[in-house]
Amino acid sequence: MQRLLALCLILALSIPFFSSCNKKGDQQQTKVIGVALLTRGHIFYRDLEEGLLAEAKKNNYELIITSAEFDLGKQIAQIEDFISRKVDAIIVCPVDSKGIGPGVRSANQAKIPVFTADIAAQDGEVVCHIASDNVAGGRLAGEFLAKALNGKGNIAIINHPAVTSVLDRVQGFQEAIALHPGIRVVADVSGQGVRDRSLQATTDVLQAHPDLSGIFGINDDSALGALDAVQQFKRPGIVIVGYDATPPAVDAIMKETALKADVIQYPDKIGTATIAMIRDYFSGVPVPPLVPVEVGIVDRLALTASPSR
Repeated sequence: MQRLLALCLILALSIPFFSSCNKKGDQQQTKVIGVALLTRGHIFYRDLEEGLLAEAKKNNYELIITSAEFDLGKQIAQIEDFISRKVDAIIVCPVDSKGIGPGVRSANQAKIPVFTADIAAQDGEVVCHIASDNVAGGRLAGEFLAKALNGKGNIAIINHPAVTSVLDRVQGFQEAIALHPGIRVVADVSGQGVRDRSLQATTDVLQAHPDLSGIFGINDDSALGALDAVQQFKRPGIVIVGYDATPPAVDAIMKETALKADVIQYPDKIGTATIAMIRDYFSGVPVPPLVPVEVGIVDRLALTASPSR
């Protein structure tokens, strides 16, 4: 009888131990992913974040989301914090494609897989880069502008060459423009991807080139900054093409301003695809180094016809 009581006591005492082990095992099954966004100030990245969160929820992943707000040092510090927390993976939308290298290499040394979304890293080892097909998007912008100008005229690019996605857009744009010998790129200046600096950059271009016919803004802040300058100078006849199709740009297109068209991206799809690639990586499924996401182009006619608008 005493032995039976002792056995029952041992079993009773062991239940909490096994329960705690099971709980710990359940916790270990939840993967934690660090996310270092470029900014939350741009609707593109807010939509991308929504895509990340929606797909992460489906897979029971925990996301630690931060935003660098265009500060490279801050973004590298965020990555170092993820490393100290021993996250299972890191997603980065680099502030600077080359400058992010030290942060990526630190994660590599810690054996934490790195994935980039929207903007690629030019240094360090990245498992997979998920982004819009920006070369194709640039071509669409160039084709639209060339057609709008009837294949002739002087044009400018409001650039931001510090990030690879923009380099790809400009490459595609220039490829399309090269097919039209009557069009000449007379200025290629950086607006740093923000509206106020793009306004100033465009102002300088308009003063230097009074015969300017067209402008390609590498994102909507660049295109809207260019539009601000064109409107201030009251320069009719200039055609602007932007990139992102954010609500303010769509509104400008619908109001028949100089901004006539926009390349449209699907940042939520970039977010979901990024988590899907991480899921495959965790599962041991081979992951491609690059996953392009479709793009399109919209003008007033297309926006008017779209039932979603």
